[in-house]
Amino acid sequence: MKIAIINYIANLDQLGKKVIRWGVVIVFLWIGALKFFAYEADGIVPFVANSPFMSFFYNQPNGYKQHINKEGELIAANHQWHTQNNTYGFSYGLGVLLITLAVLVALYKVAPLPSLVASFLIGILTLGTLSFLITTPESWVPHLGDEQWGFPYLSARGRLVIKDLVILGAAIITMSETARLYLDQKK
Repeated sequence: MKIAIINYIANLDQLGKKVIRWGVVIVFLWIGALKFFAYEADGIVPFVANSPFMSFFYNQPNGYKQHINKEGELIAANHQWHTQNNTYGFSYGLGVLLITLAVLVALYKVAPLPSLVASFLIGILTLGTLSFLITTPESWVPHLGDEQWGFPYLSARGRLVIKDLVILGAAIITMSETARLYLDQKK
């Protein structure tokens, strides 16, 4: 009985690959759609503003700290600043990209090559997201009197970012699986 259960578990890798693929699709669709809402766009500002690779998307990347809105908070002056900063324009573009990548990953059986490219791009985006651990001071617990601050103490933003290591692994799996499918169709 014990061997039968272990044998069953040993063969769950194909189910795991399906869960990974559809997990990537759901996460990228959902988060991509959220990029069209102000609270989500406001929430990514510290990451984008501090990134040497992305800060150019904003008109005033250094001014964000005075215009932070908490989730669910609407301060009209801050919202206006974010509009002028291109916070929302960048977020909308990112949302379109994430949704497009999710759709392409989902279409791997009918469009394996575009799906493979989408998985590759997700891997690149994920590396960019992981770079926020280095570039974004808000990724670490600030020094506010407690002796537990800075590295290795991840803030809520840092904990959000570190999870992208799992998405990076998922992108590699979906890319590899899709490449195998593409090669099999070429035979």
